[in-house]
Amino acid sequence: MAGYDYDMAVIGSGPGGHGAAIQASKLGKRVVVLEKQSDIGGETVNVGTPSKTVREAALYLTGYRERNIYGESYAVKDKITMGDLMVRTRYVMEHQADMLRSQLIQARVDMVNAEGSFLGPHTLNLVSDGGRSNRTITADKVVIAVGTISTMPPVVYADGRLVFVGDDVLNLPDLPRTLAIVGAGPIGLEYCSTFAELGVRVTLVNMAARILPFADDELVDTLIYHLRQRDVSFRLSEEVFDIEYMRDGLGDRVRVKLVSGNQIVSDAVMYCVGRTGSTSSLNLVAAGLEADPRGRLGVDENYQTGVEGIYAVGGVIGFPNLVSTSEMQGRLAACHAFGVEANSFPGLFPYTIRTIPEIAMVGKTESELTEEGTPYEVGRARYRDIVKSMIQGEDAGLLKLLFNPESRRLLGVHIIGEGAAELIHIGQAVIAHEGRVDYFLDSVTSHPTLSEAYVAAALDGIGRLG
Repeated sequence: MAGYDYDMAVIGSGPGGHGAAIQASKLGKRVVVLEKQSDIGGETVNVGTPSKTVREAALYLTGYRERNIYGESYAVKDKITMGDLMVRTRYVMEHQADMLRSQLIQARVDMVNAEGSFLGPHTLNLVSDGGRSNRTITADKVVIAVGTISTMPPVVYADGRLVFVGDDVLNLPDLPRTLAIVGAGPIGLEYCSTFAELGVRVTLVNMAARILPFADDELVDTLIYHLRQRDVSFRLSEEVFDIEYMRDGLGDRVRVKLVSGNQIVSDAVMYCVGRTGSTSSLNLVAAGLEADPRGRLGVDENYQTGVEGIYAVGGVIGFPNLVSTSEMQGRLAACHAFGVEANSFPGLFPYTIRTIPEIAMVGKTESELTEEGTPYEVGRARYRDIVKSMIQGEDAGLLKLLFNPESRRLLGVHIIGEGAAELIHIGQAVIAHEGRVDYFLDSVTSHPTLSEAYVAAALDGIGRLG
């Protein structure tokens, strides 16, 4: 646009920023992406992808999927180190960053390795090269896609080794023998299950009595059962009031003090109590913006902030803070910024938690339907009854269908087990098109596949109707 250096400036190169930049470029706009890190990809490449890759490496190296066939003692490698986990992780990170960079290059998006901050609603200050380089640019539209950082423990300094957060995991020198994890949200549970699978004795501390309150109760109970099988100890309804470094006959360790008077002594503590928007260095006040105490920005249905022409997407605006939803938000923000009509962001999206076993959900839960006064019936299929599950050596799993008993319309799908994050999209498509549970009986499903669990669950549910 005349008078500006760029039509759109995007601060942050994670999925939200990437989606906005690509979409704006497709609309023929001149776009620049500002990324303060040495490589692009933001939180996804540097935090999300590594955690998922470490999980996958742990599953392979521990022989998790083959134990039911070859015995509990089976393992690809007996003494697994952080180095073993990092070989696979670094490869995936480098490949993903290279792929994202290639896509932006092909879209003719300018990329600048610099930290951007506001001098005004349309003016950004760029600091790069360790502070030795400083310049300004102007843009008609600005998209804030800076993501989040792990919230730091308020009671102690996190040294990144004995006391660390999710962002520090890749830099751990070795696996601790014992670990206390504070916070039982998705991130805490994902790392809890991965470390437990690697043989680390984990104690999980959570302030609430129930973990994952937004998830299906039966799936949560199943997850807790499997974590207990891996010697995970739960301290629920417990609040941490102090964490202190200590040294005893076993070396440098950490003591976690709970309000109840209980104490947990472990080799390390991982603090996983939420994430904070990375807005502290943006000089928001110069743009007429203000973040909440957690560093998050408020937006309207088009992802525009209270200042016209400035948008915010991804983790910096809060829930759901998923790669998939963030990228969609970026695209929709770019369309609105340049007056292009686009479908509004769908409220129906799959939510996955990469625990071991993994969880996936879409649509309503039993609790939500009960609160709404909506009648429903349940159909269940257990992985142990699915041939493909037995072939793979993974029989720990459950697929649940929730549907209206009169119309038989599918209302919700909840899965725990191998491939849950892939299977959930079948249910998502049926719910989105207001399909009936009969769809799974009227259609042909390949054999042997995990997808046959949908058929088994539909038969079970319809059989309950009498």
